[in-house]
Amino acid sequence: MATVTRDNVGLLTDKLTVTVSPADYLPAFDKNLKQYAKTANIPGFRKGMVPAGLIRKMYGASVFQDEVLKTVEKEMNSYLFVQKLEIFAQPLPIESDARELDCNNPKDYAFTFEIGLKPNFDVNVAGINVTKYKIDITEEMINDEVARLQTRFGKMTEPETVSRDEEVLNVTFTEVDADGNVPEGAINKANSVLVKYFTEDFKKNILGLKVNDVVNVHLATAFGDSERAAILEDLGLDKNEAASADKNFKLTITKIGFVEKAEFNDEFYAAAYPSKEVTSEEELRAAVKEDIAAYYDAQSRNQVSDQIYHALLDNTSMEFPEPFLKRWLQVGGDKPKTAEEAEVEYPTFTNQLKWTLISSKLMEDHKIEVLPDDIREFAKMQLFQYMGGQLNMLGENNQWVDDYANRMMQDKKFVEESYQRIGTEKLFTALETVVSAKEEAISAEDFAKKLHHHHH
Repeated sequence: MATVTRDNVGLLTDKLTVTVSPADYLPAFDKNLKQYAKTANIPGFRKGMVPAGLIRKMYGASVFQDEVLKTVEKEMNSYLFVQKLEIFAQPLPIESDARELDCNNPKDYAFTFEIGLKPNFDVNVAGINVTKYKIDITEEMINDEVARLQTRFGKMTEPETVSRDEEVLNVTFTEVDADGNVPEGAINKANSVLVKYFTEDFKKNILGLKVNDVVNVHLATAFGDSERAAILEDLGLDKNEAASADKNFKLTITKIGFVEKAEFNDEFYAAAYPSKEVTSEEELRAAVKEDIAAYYDAQSRNQVSDQIYHALLDNTSMEFPEPFLKRWLQVGGDKPKTAEEAEVEYPTFTNQLKWTLISSKLMEDHKIEVLPDDIREFAKMQLFQYMGGQLNMLGENNQWVDDYANRMMQDKKFVEESYQRIGTEKLFTALETVVSAKEEAISAEDFAKKLHHHHH
């Protein structure tokens, strides 16, 4: 009868020795050999009439090895289940008698594995102090967003002459030499530039021009540094080489475009806020302020979650079976790694492992569940965002939305990623009610400085 013994060999690291006897694996071995005899197609023998000795000679070794190893795996998994051992990843084989397996000499075989045990730890959420920032929504922020909406829903016009910084010029860059001639292999490429991209000194050469007019351009003097770098990349030139900026081009204007900002009227209000009853500039500004406030409130909550995340990581003590995990990093993935590569990856790996253990424990403590309906609604919300937030305009005709959500529920990757994301959001929502929080007013500029580097 199979036996499993367990010995501690290091911090949170145990050795399991699985010993199987002929009585454990021979019945399955004999059964499989008989099955091979029934189905084997061997020249010179009728199907099902191949002698048992020949079957054993041809297939015995591989079938014997398979059955012994399957028996070992079954016994080990049964032991882990019965003992309720919380382990990392999978047991790693240390020593085995696999090379000694001999179907003609069945005997007791011992296989040894190493397991890494998950640590016991305590999490103190109530002791966490966080700051919830309340971002001041200024008139300037509202003005900027209103202007952006006016431009977005404005009307594209084609002025006769170049006259304003905000005009967009469709142009063709044609490379010329110092004498103004087009050399062999010259760059000839269409592009679009805003009038304000040109330097103030050069801009006077552009203002007043019409479609099909041509102006000579020396890249180094016609554009500011950042604008010139973008132009050089568009032209396929190295922005870091001085010779690139020293090139001369003929610039042919092929189109002049200008967006006339939308006027404050019912057409503009309906386009900017199709799902709201907006009938005046005052109501538009109120809707814009509400949107900005909602955006910053979400960002503020994310920042609170970030504070909680780092407080939990920094203040939760946890030990790991380091040698085991480093060996698992080397051999446990799709691609083997060297000891040096495992050493480099280990700190990041254990940080992620630590958060996984903490979040799993907290989700269990707070009874966080992610149901199929949560994932289905998440799929619909994603579609809602893709459609610009206008799905409610479909009224009752939303069958195709349900069909989309049902299709996404068949996408294993989407379901797994959504489960993780929804679970994390639910967890932090629950934790926000437990931690000690103080509210603090802050400007958008100062708040932006706090939003960097941290991810979870």
